[in-house]
Amino acid sequence: MGIPRDSISMNSSITTFPLLAFVFLLSAYLKRRTTKRPPLPPGPPADPLIGHLRIMPSEQEELVFHEWAKTYGDVMYFRVLGRDIIVLDSIQAATELLEKRSALYSDRPSFTVYTSLLGWEHNVAFFPYGRRFRKHRKLLQSMLTQQSVVKYRPIQLINSRHLVKGLMGNPKDFEHHISRYATSVVMRIAYGHQILSDDDEFVTILNDVTHTQNNGGTPGATMVDHFPILQYFPSWFPGTHYATFAREWRWAIDKATTVPYEKVKKQMAEGTAEPSFLRAQIEAISGSGKDLTEEDIHDLKGTAGVLFAGGADTTASSLETYILALLQHPEIQKKGQEEIDRVIGHDRLPTFEDYDVLPYVECVVQEILRWHPTAPLGIPHRAMEDDIYRGMFIPKGAIILANANGMALDENVYTEPTKFNPDRFLPKSQGGNEEPRSIASFGFGRRICPGRHLAVASMWIAVATMFATVNVNKAKDEDGVEITPDLIFETGITSRPKTFSCSITPRSEKAIRIVASECESLAG
Repeated sequence: MGIPRDSISMNSSITTFPLLAFVFLLSAYLKRRTTKRPPLPPGPPADPLIGHLRIMPSEQEELVFHEWAKTYGDVMYFRVLGRDIIVLDSIQAATELLEKRSALYSDRPSFTVYTSLLGWEHNVAFFPYGRRFRKHRKLLQSMLTQQSVVKYRPIQLINSRHLVKGLMGNPKDFEHHISRYATSVVMRIAYGHQILSDDDEFVTILNDVTHTQNNGGTPGATMVDHFPILQYFPSWFPGTHYATFAREWRWAIDKATTVPYEKVKKQMAEGTAEPSFLRAQIEAISGSGKDLTEEDIHDLKGTAGVLFAGGADTTASSLETYILALLQHPEIQKKGQEEIDRVIGHDRLPTFEDYDVLPYVECVVQEILRWHPTAPLGIPHRAMEDDIYRGMFIPKGAIILANANGMALDENVYTEPTKFNPDRFLPKSQGGNEEPRSIASFGFGRRICPGRHLAVASMWIAVATMFATVNVNKAKDEDGVEITPDLIFETGITSRPKTFSCSITPRSEKAIRIVASECESLAG
């Protein structure tokens, strides 16, 4: 009996891949040794051929990089399996390269796991720099400028009331209520759909998408991204974990982009579609006398899907971080509630018209963004040409990581940076430090998050409404001892607190009545 052809093919692949990898690494190593150029940025000592593979962190990379930056500086170089990696650990370096030299640093590396396998090939965040990237950015920016997002305030307002109503009624499920709030806002904007119940299918869809984003690995940094050939190997082969996960969960991304799109198309045909981003874009194309092409459909699904999945997940994770911060620093809640009571009183809830008279609430929002950015290392950029910065050589094709978390922990900028302290942003005349707001949370240059103004507004009204209506305290164990949750964050594309418990109670019976009344009147 002969050996099965499949077995021969598999054995051949298993023996050939290491050989090809060795040849590739050797050639890259020899080329680097013989090429004359300015010095590379400093970094930890590397091994021949494999570079920094053995010492590269697999968890909390942003914290490890920040510690290394204290020794090697705010621009560091790493080489992993032949790939050049530059880590930027200061606002200055990130601004000078990713913004002032954005023409050289707006590209993306290959994201095999998230695009080819998981199904985000129509997500502008992963596009290489070029025509399609600019097209999607233009579509999103048409509705997400600082001036444009003001028209979404009624949507954010009513959903903030439903958020605290849910927290009052079922506080143990606070993560669900936060997810529902964030999902409701972006669903209404992107697709015109208002979530009215806890079992709404789009809440489930977003939870599935969030699972993929929390478990798909660091974009562009998995073994499959380094060696795309691994996507064709069996799941038991070393280095293929994320490829297997992506294939198994691709359906979640397909569902998140297709189901709401088809629903809006059906509603438009029936004449029942509510105003939304997707409806407006479809009508704009139809109004020009053109039929929707396959590219148009992919573009509309992709841009609306980015609003839905990206906007909801980042806002939800930021609000969970806010609750975690209150448990670590209860004095923050006391000060926030004092401002609300002094300015707003107890007979109504805060609105966006109160923004300018609630400076501490704004400081809390800014501190949430600084204290633990939702994307600690952002999404990698790629150098499009060789460059020299401060006399250091940055090679074409290098992956550029902007360490937003490291920038937030810069002791030269922030006093006690690990402490959650909104006062740091207040003027010195008001007892603050006048420290600068972190600009790293939403990325840099041409890749800055287009939905940042919407996200900040959603966070502000949620924080203000929670200060006005509920108390957030530590949960207690069966012996009545308070439980202080650990500061542990799960990291994928976004970073959010690991599941923790807390106690959320209404501030008063009057607060319950006002919330119920506003939910009813705003719904009408």
